[in-house]
Amino acid sequence: MKALNRKLLRDLWHMRSQVLAIMMVIASGVATYIMSVTTLESLQRTRAQVYEEYRFADIFSPLKRAPEWVTERLASIPDVREVESRIVAEVRMEVEGFADPVIGRLVSVPDQHEPAMNALFLRNGRMPELDQPEVAVSEPFAKAHQLKPGDTIIAIINGHRQKLRISGIALSPEYIYSLGPGAIFPDNERFGILWMKRKALATAYDMEGAFNDVVLKLSRNAMAADVIESVDQLLTRYGGNGAYAREDQQSHHFLSQEFHGLETMATLFPAIFLGAAAFLLNVVITRLVSTEREQIAVLKAFGYSNTAIGWHYLQLVLIITTLGVVTGLLLGRWLGQELGNIYMDFFYFPYLDFRLDTDLVIKAFLISFLAAVLGTLHAVYRAVRLPPAEAMQPEPPARYRESFLERSGMKRYLSQPSRMIIRYLSRRPLRTAFTILGIAMAGAIMMAGSFWEDAIDNMLHIHYKLAQREDLTVTFNELTSRRAMYEIASLDGVEQVEPFRQTAVRIHFAHHQQRTVMQGFESHAKLHRILDDQLEPFELPREGIVLSDYLAELLGAKVGDRIVVEILSGSRSTVEIEVVATVSVLIGIPVYMHLDAMNRLLDEGDGINGVFLAVDSDFSDPIYRELQDRPRVAGITLTEAAIKSAYATMGETILIITFIHTIMATAFAFGVIYNSARIAYSERSRELASLRVLGFSHAEVAYILLGELIILTLLAIPVSFVIGEQICAFFADHMNSKLYRIPLVIESASYAFSATVLLVSAFLSSLVIWQRLKHLDLVAVLKTRE
Repeated sequence: MKALNRKLLRDLWHMRSQVLAIMMVIASGVATYIMSVTTLESLQRTRAQVYEEYRFADIFSPLKRAPEWVTERLASIPDVREVESRIVAEVRMEVEGFADPVIGRLVSVPDQHEPAMNALFLRNGRMPELDQPEVAVSEPFAKAHQLKPGDTIIAIINGHRQKLRISGIALSPEYIYSLGPGAIFPDNERFGILWMKRKALATAYDMEGAFNDVVLKLSRNAMAADVIESVDQLLTRYGGNGAYAREDQQSHHFLSQEFHGLETMATLFPAIFLGAAAFLLNVVITRLVSTEREQIAVLKAFGYSNTAIGWHYLQLVLIITTLGVVTGLLLGRWLGQELGNIYMDFFYFPYLDFRLDTDLVIKAFLISFLAAVLGTLHAVYRAVRLPPAEAMQPEPPARYRESFLERSGMKRYLSQPSRMIIRYLSRRPLRTAFTILGIAMAGAIMMAGSFWEDAIDNMLHIHYKLAQREDLTVTFNELTSRRAMYEIASLDGVEQVEPFRQTAVRIHFAHHQQRTVMQGFESHAKLHRILDDQLEPFELPREGIVLSDYLAELLGAKVGDRIVVEILSGSRSTVEIEVVATVSVLIGIPVYMHLDAMNRLLDEGDGINGVFLAVDSDFSDPIYRELQDRPRVAGITLTEAAIKSAYATMGETILIITFIHTIMATAFAFGVIYNSARIAYSERSRELASLRVLGFSHAEVAYILLGELIILTLLAIPVSFVIGEQICAFFADHMNSKLYRIPLVIESASYAFSATVLLVSAFLSSLVIWQRLKHLDLVAVLKTRE
């Protein structure tokens, strides 16, 4: 073995604790990167494969009723490759052992063959048989109620109570993420998909030879917008509700937004971890070069070239980096697999094609090596350019001068050890600043992890406690008069009732357009309130339209602009309306009008299609039963159930990812702080031993070294708050979507948690260094270094 290789191994063993700490930081960065990217790529790959295998449609168009021959005209539209009509209906259901209201969506499947688009994957059982009261049930709904093939459920189909036997448990690319009417988060206990043979469903709804929903497959490179325009023109006379592309399909859109969030997280956290690792490596190699000056001089005197010496120190960097990357790859793969399994509890794919691609492994190595080499290049260059004659001499001491505190008159209040601490830190301002920055980055990541829980709590509190304060939302299956509201208000236990109307619209402004929901409310609403930027109730103007702030941003519209509103139901009229206000909305991108103005706009009479209720909790069950028996009631949504569903969904996705990041950040924090302490000890061990020889006690020497660590940590805490706020702001800005906006809210507990982790890490590092200080070599300092 070559002499330099033996020296390399000795250096690694001598610095093993520092090597381990740097490995932790590198492994944290790589594991975070691998976890996020493998999960993201696996989910994207699985989605693409499932869409291809089960023929996910490109265009979707609900309507009121059209004869079957209309599909031939749809098929003749340019770029349309395939058309399939079907019948879709929402029904109320009863599940044994579950008292809350349940909504089901019945979707027809062809009588003699499998669907041409949106085909089903059977997890268990078989497809429904013709002329049998059978349905295939969506897997999430079946799991929520522990249903299996052979069980029965009750459905109210077109006003008739019918017992349906479950023939199979199925999945569809159309409902990978299934949401009930008006829901933002899935509630698999209260909403499910049922697939029934076309003939049975057509008979129940008098739809023989007709359909009320159609899906289309397009040619490659087709322009979806052009096809949608043609489809809408054709289906308007049949009550078309506006065709929409795959990008706007509910399940696909939510998946895309979730992937966007994963992509954001896969970028920022690894960059921070690897940047800190590069900084630590730079400090370690710089310190090593400083303490090995004499050895470098001897090596050069014996004929070793600058290249050989430079490669020696680069090898040290590459070995440490390799150990960290390999550890991170193994940990990241395991975490990615576990995270993928967690997503499978919410995204119901038939399978998950999880794998760690070779090119991702190569990227992890290249990024880590690049960060490590760039971080240590200057230190290695110092080792190479050191002349042998100069290296033979000890490094000249730093120039003595009093610190700023001493010059400001604080000297008399500081003990000799305290002045030594302050002088040492002030003599190396750049190193002190970088050490503070490294510790601060660790604290900032801790804040970023805690931020998500704060933000989600705040978002759901505003949405469900301040704005939507109703207990129940009741929707009707058709437009009805306000008499229905008064009938419901007369039920025992109903404390307050407010009407609403909503309809699907497409908003146009300049070159932008967005599909959304227009909602009409009365003024002075107490239950379902609209809030302004100060979270105060906003009274709807009696004329004009009010946009949610994020929708206004997407459209580029502002107050005073006139926008075009395309009504996607009923008369399908198009009107121009002035924007009279924008309001803050954290979930969805709705538009609002006064209920009277909206009824005038739609020109369909003074109607409503739902009510908000506040009820006495003691009367909840009787009210549910009464409403479920009413034929006009299409669905009942419980606010409390919606809140639980929101927490379950976001808690099992975003919060789990950030929890993992928080664990990584804790290891990162300890690695940074311990390395800083260990480096300071290595640099000053001779100096501290000299102080012991001069009569300083162990406690005084420990105070000098550990005092520096505590001061650096205390200075880093406020810096970590500032950086953490910026990271949180970055996430809040880049995670915005049409589904929800993350508010920039950081509670005091998050600041306290970040500071506590840093202080505990400093305390644990101090304990290790305290023990090492007991074993200083006091004899070695009496010997001449030259």
